[in-house]
Amino acid sequence: MTISSKSTAVQENTNVIPFLPTGNFYFTHGIQAFQKRRFTAAVKWLKKAMEAAPDEPLYQCQLSVVYTEVGSYHAANQLLTEVLAKFGKEYVDCYYLLANNYAHLGLLNDAKKYVELYIEKSEDGEFDEAAEQLLDMLNSLDDEEEEDEWAFDDEDELLIYQETAFYHLEQEEWEQALAVLEEMMQLFPDFSLAQHKYAYALFKNGNEKKALDLEKQWLDKDHTNIHSHVNLAKFLLLQGNDDEAMVHVNRLRNVFPMHDQQKLAVAEILTRAGYYEEAIDRFRKLGNKQVVKRRVYFKWYSIAIYHTGNPSKALQLWEKGCQKFPKLSEEGGPWIES
Repeated sequence: MTISSKSTAVQENTNVIPFLPTGNFYFTHGIQAFQKRRFTAAVKWLKKAMEAAPDEPLYQCQLSVVYTEVGSYHAANQLLTEVLAKFGKEYVDCYYLLANNYAHLGLLNDAKKYVELYIEKSEDGEFDEAAEQLLDMLNSLDDEEEEDEWAFDDEDELLIYQETAFYHLEQEEWEQALAVLEEMMQLFPDFSLAQHKYAYALFKNGNEKKALDLEKQWLDKDHTNIHSHVNLAKFLLLQGNDDEAMVHVNRLRNVFPMHDQQKLAVAEILTRAGYYEEAIDRFRKLGNKQVVKRRVYFKWYSIAIYHTGNPSKALQLWEKGCQKFPKLSEEGGPWIES
């Protein structure tokens, strides 16, 4: 009786078919998470899909799209390059995705190369219209002189306004800076840097909520706005909201701007966030003589150097900054971050 029951149980157990998730199962869950903008979950599911079906390039492509969305452009490009190496003719869309990522990184020659490859090889592809628009933008940038961030008829007047505003900002004369920046925004509405400097002056003058609201509004209109990410990272770090700030910091770690003002701003944020080695690499690449005369340059570059084990060099740079900006000496030294 007992043997018979056991035998029956064994027989019944052998009829149970175990559930073995397929790559498509994980992929579906990854897509659902991505559509809900749950990017961490999307990455987890898509990596599981790749483990279950390592020869399915679609999963790698979709994971690259998630990485692009969160600003991890290098990780996205690595996946796309692997797909092209194995399935180039079948996955032409990878050329456009690479071009888009390189454009975000500021590597415009690479972006142009890959978008032209996409246009050449694509036949009624999904990204045809977007690719043409990207190529037009890259060509227009080629036609312009590689200046900082303005190309206006009244450039001399704008330059005077900008230098006046920078002077007040560096002297921490917030109300005077706000007055100049308000005038700049009326006279030069296309000069967007003035808006972000205005938000910074607002924040430092005590109107933190309005400054945050403005930057969030501008970021909603343009999710790739470097200056908005910079200011929001800075504001949130100063308020002690580190977790929220790191969303913007991580985006900036994967961005390599063309313009020196933006390069300096990103280097400062990386220092504030504790990515000292990365910050030093950005500071070293600054070549614009005007930018390296800024108070921000002396202060945050010396702090980054100090925290990477070179206090003597850091102090030399700090003292040089103090000679140009005496108020800097009131902040103690490169070992103090504020």
